[in-house]
Amino acid sequence: MSSAKVPLLHNVPEHRGTSRRFLPTAFIMVSLLCYTFVLYFRDVSVPVIGQHCAHIPPISAEEFTTRQNALARTLVDLNATAYIAEPGASFKYYANVSNANWGLSERPLLLIVTPVQAGNDVHAQITILTPTFEAARAKLELPIASTDVTWIDWAEEANPYEHAISSLRDSPGAVFVDGHIRAFIFDGLKDAHPDRTVSTAPYEIKRLRERKSPSEIMILKCVNEATLLSIRAVRERMYRGITESTASAMMRETLASAGLTNGGCLTLFGDDAALPHGRGSDRPLGKNDFALFDCTAGLHGYSSDVTRTVAIKGSKIPEDHLHLWHQVHHAQTAAIQTAKAGVIAREVDIAARKALNNTKYFTHRLGHGIGLEVHEDPYLNGGSMSVLETGHTFSNEPGYYHIGKVGIRLEDCFYIHENGNAVFLTAGVGGQAKSPWSP
Repeated sequence: MSSAKVPLLHNVPEHRGTSRRFLPTAFIMVSLLCYTFVLYFRDVSVPVIGQHCAHIPPISAEEFTTRQNALARTLVDLNATAYIAEPGASFKYYANVSNANWGLSERPLLLIVTPVQAGNDVHAQITILTPTFEAARAKLELPIASTDVTWIDWAEEANPYEHAISSLRDSPGAVFVDGHIRAFIFDGLKDAHPDRTVSTAPYEIKRLRERKSPSEIMILKCVNEATLLSIRAVRERMYRGITESTASAMMRETLASAGLTNGGCLTLFGDDAALPHGRGSDRPLGKNDFALFDCTAGLHGYSSDVTRTVAIKGSKIPEDHLHLWHQVHHAQTAAIQTAKAGVIAREVDIAARKALNNTKYFTHRLGHGIGLEVHEDPYLNGGSMSVLETGHTFSNEPGYYHIGKVGIRLEDCFYIHENGNAVFLTAGVGGQAKSPWSP
């Protein structure tokens, strides 16, 4: 090892145009570059929460049969001949086919349910109307929830609605169609059936899908729980400067990793959230910003709907914004305490608004029904006279939206238990948020 002495820094001669201050300045610049590099390439990997709902089965064949026969009995009670739907939530409810299984086009594929009566026994006859050239595919691919299906096909030059009507028994009873059926199909059925009433299905039929069975509640609980767990996991990975688009992508991937389908979140930071259904952007998260996640995903065709307005570690949320967050939380609590079997829906909405001092900044209804559709009947708004019943499921989502300042929303869905009380679908993983830092 050499014994030569290493020159000390102060013995290094200065070069023209340089200064001893150069090295400290360079050190600062390099440090800033390193910090920027670390910030940009920091860990934004997708949180993994596991297959939370892997143990939850889809709706059984027996339950589909029960639904079909309940519909048949209701048709008999209403002196009706048939119920008709196209792929969508109602077709999914009665026969396990949605528009994810069969895309809608100008060529109708229809579910026709007719009651068959033998003495006091009533059961449903399931008929599927399909275009002739699609009949083989329909029979092979559609997961029809019935072991006894009658298929009727119609050629391109034929009138499909006349084929549908000709399949019905000779009865003067009304033909009821699903409320979401497209207008041209409704009109085609009416024109093909001028001597009978063709009308939208009445409340007696709609309520069959509104009130959820124990199996449906189990699915809805799990999909809402997994959605909330995903929000919590993503919040833990967030940092100051992350963009709305990056956080939204993390949410999509986390929902997918949880085994949920069609997952996504409206993701809004700061005053962007003052638009309840605003569009996300590349806005970065500031130190004074809340982050709002309004998320939905699917499990066996059933939807979640969970919203959290959160803060991350190190955030400096203004005191007035924190106060508003707790007011919104109070409104959500007031609503679920009001919701009980027998209560009129508008009273639940009124309770939430009263808790927010009837502020003008709570600009939308309190909630909506949820199930096979994210938004479905009945609704919680100031004009709804629907009566809450056991098995009903709703979102509970009060908010505060002051344009240019702040937007806050908290949402958990609930169901009406057999004992008449309202229970959050997220209760199994803690339910309501506790604070912006504990969602």
